[in-house]
Formats: sequence, structure tokens, C-alpha cells
Amino acid sequence: MCGIVGYVGKSQAAPILLDGLAKLEYRGYDSSGIAVFDGDEIQIKKSKGRLKVLSEMTHDGATMPGTLGIGHTRWATHGEPSDVNAHPHFSSDRRIAVVHNGIIENYLKIKNRLIKKGYEFVSETDTEVVAHLLDYYYKKAPDKPLDAIAKVMRRLDGSYALGILFADYPDKVFAVRKDSPLIVGRSKDGNLIASDVPAVLKYTRDVYFIQNEEIVELSEEEILFYNSDCEPIEKESKYIDWDENAAEKGGYEHFMLKEIYEQPKTVRDTFMPRIKDGRVEIEELDMTDDQIREIDRIRIVACGSAYHVGVSVKYIFEGMVRIPVEVDAASEFRYRNPILGEHELVIIISQSGETADSLAALREAKARGCRVLGIVNVVGSSIAREADQVMYTWAGPEIAVATTKAYSAQLIAMYLLAIKFAYVHGRIDDAQMASYINDLQKLPDQIELLLNNKGRLQKFANRYIAAKDVFFIGRGLDYAISMEASLKLKEISYIHSDAYAGGELKHGTISLIEEGKLVGAILTQPDLYKKTMSNIVEVRTRGAFILAVTNEENVEIEKVADYVIYIPQTNPWFANSLAIIPLQLFAYYVAVGKGCDVDKPRNLAKSVTVE
Repeated sequence: MCGIVGYVGKSQAAPILLDGLAKLEYRGYDSSGIAVFDGDEIQIKKSKGRLKVLSEMTHDGATMPGTLGIGHTRWATHGEPSDVNAHPHFSSDRRIAVVHNGIIENYLKIKNRLIKKGYEFVSETDTEVVAHLLDYYYKKAPDKPLDAIAKVMRRLDGSYALGILFADYPDKVFAVRKDSPLIVGRSKDGNLIASDVPAVLKYTRDVYFIQNEEIVELSEEEILFYNSDCEPIEKESKYIDWDENAAEKGGYEHFMLKEIYEQPKTVRDTFMPRIKDGRVEIEELDMTDDQIREIDRIRIVACGSAYHVGVSVKYIFEGMVRIPVEVDAASEFRYRNPILGEHELVIIISQSGETADSLAALREAKARGCRVLGIVNVVGSSIAREADQVMYTWAGPEIAVATTKAYSAQLIAMYLLAIKFAYVHGRIDDAQMASYINDLQKLPDQIELLLNNKGRLQKFANRYIAAKDVFFIGRGLDYAISMEASLKLKEISYIHSDAYAGGELKHGTISLIEEGKLVGAILTQPDLYKKTMSNIVEVRTRGAFILAVTNEENVEIEKVADYVIYIPQTNPWFANSLAIIPLQLFAYYVAVGKGCDVDKPRNLAKSVTVE
């Protein structure tokens, strides 16, 4: 959540700040603001609402002179969305300005102490506490801004990435992070800070990933790094080879549609480097076969769509590898005092690698002595750094809030992991591995085939623009697919939708079925066709309209379904990668038909970096 940018250099800062914030809109926000030093003082402009309000207010930044500044898109956590609560925030004398991503857990305690010392607060935010606390320490030693920052760090509990301006230092931007993402970019025109890479790609590809409790001091000519004791440290930059167009729509109406169509490439990019000489080889796993054989239980911890990947993988791992798998919602993992075994592998799945609950679960698992594997998309992210091993999905930037291609990449990564484990545990032989690999290699072309048949599905989706409720049902792996299909529909179209295990219909859910209600039924597991078709009959006799997604071989389905989408034949373990494609498109076209903001659904954020 939230987006931070900062710039110091030769060019006017405000247009660069606005451009960087625009590249971070996918993170979700309800207000925005920028602070620029104009040569005499720090000027701040901020507003509730979309970034275009701020752009119009400043004439795209033209009315804010100065070559140094910070900017922010805010997602409200403390205080309602408003102009006053928007960032940046000032110290009382307006000589310090701060932007902040994260949550200060002890802000009330600090606020009350500062009030007793005479400080006045104008907002409801936790961030204003940081501005005043900086002011308090800075005034004790105005020639040592780094010391003031370090002292503030020691007082704050919670997570934060901070961008800071001191009016007394008109040629410097300061930044610091703890448990919230922050990067630094070096360019020939100046230097930048940002919450994520897309904000700086237009200006540079040389990026530093800031670690926890590191302080950065930027000027036009240099970038200096310090630890929390203000001691200089050395860091190496990384070259980002993303195509800049990867963060643009590329001719598609929405980022989400572009990313749906990027899934064949994403799937191929995820499995190709891990298939060598007809075998699955995951070098970054960095585990010997003996270490893999020692693992007798797997626990998958994730949130949202990544959690649904985990539910799918539970069926696959237990069926293919024959070791028990538990799946936990990351937000619940810590609070149920989980029993973790000595030979247990904990897998944390997260697109951003910064998901707060997943990161906390990772730390809990490591504290209890478990080996942790991170499945993430963002190189250098917190989960990637803190996990014992990391397996990158290489999906590239995903801008739309609702995940599509990152979800598909996570599935592929987990398929590869299951195949590797099954082979090492002796559950499959060379011939079976070759068969699995052959099916994986067909998936990109099969996904392409499904994407090319969108026209008929778009017409069908238009019939359900006014729907109030939609249900999805499935059994086994198909239930896991139903969960993701339901989430996609509800998060971007705002239609109430739920997924149910087919066998649970009789236990209450069937009372919700009435004439004309749409029920999506997923049937990709041949051994469960008859069971699910029986459930279809149950809801159809009560007036439901049935959308079925099934394999080409299932010729009996048209006897009970009203509308059928066929997917190409593949190994049943990998069916999710195909079945989800038309269901993503269905959700997309329903949302577009309703006029919803598909890329930035209300109340949602891309990267949930606070609890």
C-alpha cells in the first residue's frame, strides 16, 4: 500500500514526482501529495482523491519550482481520506516534511508525549508523529540530521519507509526503511527514491534495494548509505532489465487485460529455466536430495489469490508426492500458535514479497526453527531476502490490483516444486517426469488458444452485468479453482460471489439458489465428473443457470449445463492453469460492462504491507 517517490537533481522535481506517483497508482491509494523545496521554503500540495486532482492543482507540477522533493500516494489507515490527512506532513515550523508508508504502532504513546511538550497536531495520522518527533530531536543538534533520524528509528514500533526533507539541507533527500519497501535509483540527471521499480524505470535502471534499518542520504551527485548507528556502509546496485513498456498498457484497454494476455509468456518464462535435459532442476532451491527426503510435511502460508494457489497445491502435493500439506491464511497463522515439526518446510507465497501478514508468518516460522521457502515475484523484496531459499516467478511488473499473471506464475512454480519433490521421494520415475514436463510445455499454447476464443465469452459476460449474486462450485482441485474465480469476480465487479465445495451445497447453501441465479461449475477432474454433475442437477432444478468449465472429453456436460467452456486436455494436476483463463476473462468483461475501474478496484491495494 501507499507509494513513495523522491528526487534531487538538475530538473524540476514536481513533474518527476507526479510521474513517479502515476507509476505507483497500482499500489492503491485515496489521496496524494508532493513537497518541493523552492529555494526559500518547503511547499506542499496535497489532495484527497485521484492523482489527477493533484496534477490539475499544480498544472502537472509546473507551478511548483525547485529541483528537490518527495511525493506520496496514501492508503488510509489512521484517519479518514482527506486533504488534511494526506501526506506529506510538516513539522510545526514547516522546516521538515515527511512521507511515510507503513504503520507506526506506538504513535499514540509518542503523540501524547509530544503534546505534553507543546506540539500541536492537525491530522489524525500516525505519520505526523514522525514529523514532530524528527523536529524534536533535530532541534537538539541541527547540524546532525542523520542522528535525528536514527533516534526516531529507535523510538518507532511498527513498519515504515520514510522520505524526509529538511529545509536547512536544501540539496538533500533522506530516506529510511523498516519492513516497508524502498529502493534508490541513480541517474545521470539526479537521484531518486521510490517504493517500487516502475516509478524510476523512465529515469534509470540502476537500482539499490534498501535493507531494514538503513538510512539513505541523496544529493544530486552522490548517494550515501548508513546503518542505524549512522556508520557508512557500501551497497551494490542492480541493473533492472525490464522493458519500460512492461509497465504500460501496450495498447490494451486496461492493465488487467494486458496481463491476462501476458500469461502464455509468463508461464513459459517461469518453467523454461527450470527444465534441463528433460528434468526439473530448481537450482535456487539449494537443497540436496537428502534434505528434500527429510521433509515430511509442508505448510503453505499466503493471502488472497496466493492462498488459493496454496489450496490448489495441497491437492497436487498430497496426490503426487504423498506427504501431508496444510494451507494457512497468513493473517491467521501466527495467532493460532501453530504446531511446526522439525522436518517441516514452510512455503510463503507472495507476489510483492512485501505482504505484511506473510512476512510476519515467515518470521514466526523461522523463529520456530523451520526452513522457509519464498515464492515471490519481486527481486530483493523482504520475503525474498529473509527466506532461507527463494524461488522467483519472473512474471515481470503486474500493475492491475487484481492478480492474473502472477497467480499463473505461482501455480507453475509450485507444479515444478511438486514434480521435483515427487521424483526425489521416489513417487514418480523418469517416464512420469517426462510426461509431466511435456504437459507443462504445452500450457502456453493452450492458454493462447483459450485467449483467442474470447468473443463468445464476452457476449455471455454482458448478460450478467446486473447480477447481484454469483456462485461457483467444484470438488477437489476444482473447488480451489472456484475460490479464485469467485475472488476475481467480486474484487473487480463488486458483485457478491462465493465459492463452495460441491458436496456442501446440501448443508445450507442450496437455500440461496433461485430462478435465474448464475452458478459456475468447474469440472476438470475426471474422477469427480459424476459427483459435480449431480450437484449441477441439484441447483439447476431450483432455477439456476449453469456456466460449466470442463475438459474437451466431457461430452456429457451439455446435458446438464446451459453454457459450456471447454479447455484443452492436460494432466488433471495442471488443469487450474487452463480453467482459470476463461474465468478471469469472464470477471473482466462483467466489470468492464458495469463501468468499474478494473485496474484499481475500490477499497483494494496491490501490495498489502500493513495488517
